[in-house]
Amino acid sequence: MAGDEKGAAAQTIIRPQAGPQTLFLGSSADIAIYGGSAGGGKTWALLMEPLRHIANSQFGAVFFRRTLVQVRNEGGLWDESEKLYPCLNAKPRVAPDLSWTFPSGASVSFAHLEHDKTVSNWQGSQIPLICFDELTHFTQKQFWYLLSRNRSMCGVRPYVRATCNPDADSWVADFIAWWINQETGLPIPERAGKLRWFVRIGDKIIWGDTPADLAEYTAPDENGEQRPIEPKSVTFVPAKLTDNKALMAADPGYLANLMALPTVERERLLGGNWKIRPAAGLLFQRGWCQVVDAVPANVIQWCRGWDLASTPKIEGNDPDATAGTKIGKLSDGRYIVAHHVSDWLSPKGVETLIKNTASADGRGVGISLPQDPGQAGKSQVQSLVSMLAGHDARATPESGDKVTRFSPFSAQAEAGNVLVLRGPWNAAWFSALEGFPEAAHDDDADSTSRAFNALLTPAPSTTTSSVTGLY
Repeated sequence: MAGDEKGAAAQTIIRPQAGPQTLFLGSSADIAIYGGSAGGGKTWALLMEPLRHIANSQFGAVFFRRTLVQVRNEGGLWDESEKLYPCLNAKPRVAPDLSWTFPSGASVSFAHLEHDKTVSNWQGSQIPLICFDELTHFTQKQFWYLLSRNRSMCGVRPYVRATCNPDADSWVADFIAWWINQETGLPIPERAGKLRWFVRIGDKIIWGDTPADLAEYTAPDENGEQRPIEPKSVTFVPAKLTDNKALMAADPGYLANLMALPTVERERLLGGNWKIRPAAGLLFQRGWCQVVDAVPANVIQWCRGWDLASTPKIEGNDPDATAGTKIGKLSDGRYIVAHHVSDWLSPKGVETLIKNTASADGRGVGISLPQDPGQAGKSQVQSLVSMLAGHDARATPESGDKVTRFSPFSAQAEAGNVLVLRGPWNAAWFSALEGFPEAAHDDDADSTSRAFNALLTPAPSTTTSSVTGLY
């Protein structure tokens, strides 16, 4: 979007930016996917797509996100549509669903597909334009089912538009593999926007460089006669932050935010890499940390995070350990890992370890415990918190996968913001974190991320014991 002022009156001109955004919006493909780095202007490109049809009273488009919360998020689809669609005199509706109606009667709706079964809500629908925001968040089942709803009686050829960020483990990575260098994981520049065609028979996708390459594939019609399967065209248009001149000018600090991400996320969201995965040594390296001989005087908050297990180590077994990591937050924004303990113990031994460690740490150190789902998990943490009366002991469920939980600590370590107090536990702790997430055990990483993430939440004003609060 760009703004031009002419004469005394200011006129806002809404148009795609030259480059990938224009290439995406100008594509003739049945399915066009716009993806790559964060900040490439994907949301605005998607929102502009229906505007070419809004004079058609019978036209309708549906935007999908995986959850309704994502639709409504600050800076998300609905939020950005409120900046764009009123310029064209569209009227919003927020109940029972989110939608815009243009003066002609054309409509744009926003919906979610939180569960696979949610697609059944669209049975019998005819949707001329289907837009997926963050396609990698959807399952193959959801995508292919909704493709069967991509039909039109309004004169607009039915088609699909989608945006996404790289995800090496997504089905989308396989779907657009021709456009990606499989050695580097980066898009092949000369293939950007190029069309390929496919037919899908059962769960198998057969590709061709032209529709003629797929002419031999047939399927029975309603009368049982074999008819050629009409191929669909696909393209992929990569984008990166530097393509979005408007965002770079409006928020020059956004690049620094992406640079501060952990290695894997930075390569995906800034570099647009479709092959990179979390691997040993990518999320943590001991060389990122400065080992010090004393705790700095400017520690403003302490927390010890625990990862719980309750199986003694005997010959022939290799169980998880109970691990506890103590981290302090410094007034200058850095952190210090001051102690780590790990042992294989019985349930009673675990209680003793936690109690004795809390006593040694002192009451000024918060304690963060994981609460497993179910009644057994609640009972366990209630017992532990009761045992720790007088300490600021709090239990919370785990949220997100292990790599996601570890990533904030990883980012700070890579930036050189993590100190480590010299101690006999250093070597084992360094080795465990360098092996994460490929190592057989992740107890040390889990306790570290729990302690660190607890420090990201402001400390409560009073010392309490709770099983529901968040330290």
